[in-house]
Amino acid sequence: MRINRIWTAVFTVIIAAGVARAAEDAKVELKDTPGDHLDVLVGGKVAARYMYAYDKSTPERLAETYKPYLHVFDAEGKTTITKGGGGEFPHHHGIFIGWNKITGADGKAYDRWHMKGGDIIHQKFTEQNADGNSATFTAVNQWDDGTGKPILMEERTTTVKPGTDGVRLVIDCTFRLENPGNAGDVILDGDPEHAGVHFRPADDVDRLKTAYMYPAKYPKPHEDKDYPWVGVVFTLKDTGKSYGVFEINHPSNPKGTRWSAYRNYGRFGAFPKITLSPGKPVTLKYRFLVGDNTYPVVPLKSYWDEFSGAPNGPIEVSTELPAEQPAPTPAAAPKK
Repeated sequence: MRINRIWTAVFTVIIAAGVARAAEDAKVELKDTPGDHLDVLVGGKVAARYMYAYDKSTPERLAETYKPYLHVFDAEGKTTITKGGGGEFPHHHGIFIGWNKITGADGKAYDRWHMKGGDIIHQKFTEQNADGNSATFTAVNQWDDGTGKPILMEERTTTVKPGTDGVRLVIDCTFRLENPGNAGDVILDGDPEHAGVHFRPADDVDRLKTAYMYPAKYPKPHEDKDYPWVGVVFTLKDTGKSYGVFEINHPSNPKGTRWSAYRNYGRFGAFPKITLSPGKPVTLKYRFLVGDNTYPVVPLKSYWDEFSGAPNGPIEVSTELPAEQPAPTPAAAPKK
């Protein structure tokens, strides 16, 4: 009996040590590099990186830092699977927000998608918290009119945590947008290609392999409105690895939302039109599910229900369509 008790104690220690190691492997932490970026670490590896530097020292550096955004990393924590500055469409940065047709309270037109004539500038963090299971941080950003005055103020809260059922990361993004004036509305408008909250993969996407998933039997992605979610799967040429990402649209977000979800380079996202009246801020909420190899094989409804805080209607059907490809260039006529 004494021997059995000894072995029971040994097994208990071994199991406890294994549980402790597993918890350490998934431990979520924050690591700030002041003035530049804030890392979310999962098991000691970089899972996501909030880029908040603002540097006008050179035109090239400004183009890299004129808007805060979230980079997403691969499972090894070594390489970003999202796009930073430069490359094609240099204004596409990771998980980002913007509208190309903004009417300020002053009646002037502004573009905070292509970042013409002004920037989105990080002001401060009001929260940085990691409890081992998830990390949450809140940043205040000023959408500048080009002269140092705010078009609008943004409070951006991001929560990152490990997922289950094929989801490697769950990323919740909340954007509280406020008209800073006391007279006149700020109108956020544009089109699905150039406005809203979007995800942009890295530049080296194999464009022939990109596909999208829609919550409809016969989707019309250029026309349909208020999808509860959309997914993309893309492959990066440098590594040959594929990734799947869902963006979930919170039920409280503005109705009439259209989606851009068909480009072969993988940028996709939700576009709501918004009017910001003085004293009436608007809050947008989106959840991103990141999986490796293909779309996350998940009980998508459970993630949607958890995110919204209430049961939603059933997700009865989903349809995959290949990304749209440019029409082939006509062959040149033979020379006579």
